[in-house]
Amino acid sequence: MNFTIRINGEARQLDVDPEMPLLWVLRDVLGLTGTKYGCGQALCGACTVHLNGQVVRSCVTPIQRAADGEVITIEGLSPDGSHPLQQAWVELGVPQCGFCQAGQEMTAAALLKKNPNPSDAQIEQSMAGNLCRCGTYGRIRDAIKKASGGLR
Repeated sequence: MNFTIRINGEARQLDVDPEMPLLWVLRDVLGLTGTKYGCGQALCGACTVHLNGQVVRSCVTPIQRAADGEVITIEGLSPDGSHPLQQAWVELGVPQCGFCQAGQEMTAAALLKKNPNPSDAQIEQSMAGNLCRCGTYGRIRDAIKKASGGLR
């Protein structure tokens, strides 16, 4: 089936099974490998992207749900790494293994878009669905706080 989707600002024509998860369209069809496969059950957050401005788990989102929509992946957050979140992530040395980081940053970007000055409790609530195997939660929170200053 044919779909038109805007991905990171670019209109893309796709001929894929309507039930194919958005994650596999991004990674296998389009070569956008920044979005990671974690659990395949929407439990870990590694596959988080924005669909029409909302945080979604791409591993369980069928491509038909994204038809005629706007998808933003980690590659589209800022292609040159200049987004305040990306800069804060680097400055504070957030990643260890780095596996969950794209999903963490996409969730944090959505939070900051809605609330440019979140409290620690609001950050923890928003980020609760994103798991970090390395346990860098404190640095993630600190990077979000730092980035919030860069967005104001």
